[in-house]
Amino acid sequence: MTILVPGGAGYIGSHTVNDLIKNGYDVAVVDNLATGYAKSVNSKARLYEGDIRDKEFMSEIFDKENIDAVIHFAGSSVVPESMQHPIKYFDNNVYGMITLLEMMEKYKVKNLVFSSSAAVYGEPKAVPIKESDATNPTNPYGESKLIIERLMKWADQAYGINSIALRYFNVGGASIDGIIGEQHNPETHLIPIVLQVAEGKRDKLQIYGTDYDTNDGTNVRDYVHVVDLANAHILAMQYLLNGGKSDIFNLGSSRGFSNMEILDAARRVTNKEIPAEFADRRPGDPGTLIADSTKARKVLHWQPKYESIEKIISSAWHFIEKHPNGLN
Repeated sequence: MTILVPGGAGYIGSHTVNDLIKNGYDVAVVDNLATGYAKSVNSKARLYEGDIRDKEFMSEIFDKENIDAVIHFAGSSVVPESMQHPIKYFDNNVYGMITLLEMMEKYKVKNLVFSSSAAVYGEPKAVPIKESDATNPTNPYGESKLIIERLMKWADQAYGINSIALRYFNVGGASIDGIIGEQHNPETHLIPIVLQVAEGKRDKLQIYGTDYDTNDGTNVRDYVHVVDLANAHILAMQYLLNGGKSDIFNLGSSRGFSNMEILDAARRVTNKEIPAEFADRRPGDPGTLIADSTKARKVLHWQPKYESIEKIISSAWHFIEKHPNGLN
């Protein structure tokens, strides 16, 4: 059974490819390596370097590979960048999915798992957030994900392409063996930024806002270990392959963690001082974002193994210690 993984050289995609290989699946990866790394791709997977928007390139892959399902990660995912370059995000994310769905319809591939985002919800009216809550994105990144989810809905009705959208918030950690992990340039995610301070690559951490309605006044976010997240994608794919219907699932931890809790945990894990300073709130930054993932745990039988923030941070730190210069 062959699984196509667009974006499989990226952070979450490469961990999912690893998990697929461990579970005995044959894997083909498509990635233009704009933000991914060829060294992250498991050597047992076949890597095709190219862009999913290139129909001729994609046709060659679908001709060559006997694809049973697609787990789709390819796309742009930096919220501030999406505000500055919205057209890029709709072109890369939405048009990329259009091309992928065209290929799937043409070659009769009926199962699709999509890496969506809790950014589709926008500013939540209640926490934890349920799949049934209103969607009202506040940035082009979230809007592009919501448009894609709607495309999937209509592709299901028109072509019988069964699909699952997985909405999640913050992802952290690295493979438990430290072989692959999180690496962005520039880095925009909190945990790797904190650890860059611990490494000495940054002078200090900036914490934006101390007057939120939370226990310590700093933002609270939902963090999921990347290994647990990869497992959820495989469970969703297996659900479809076993006859499950199209659906949407939130993926989140059992609780949220504040910025100060992240900092304190990183200090314990690394045994480093990690200097930090407080700054004003950033516009449009909600106080608390936590997903209700009850549905995924019940329907997909998803059981995260690494829910403690110490386990998430310690695995990320292990990756950094093994790769001080990254995967370049």
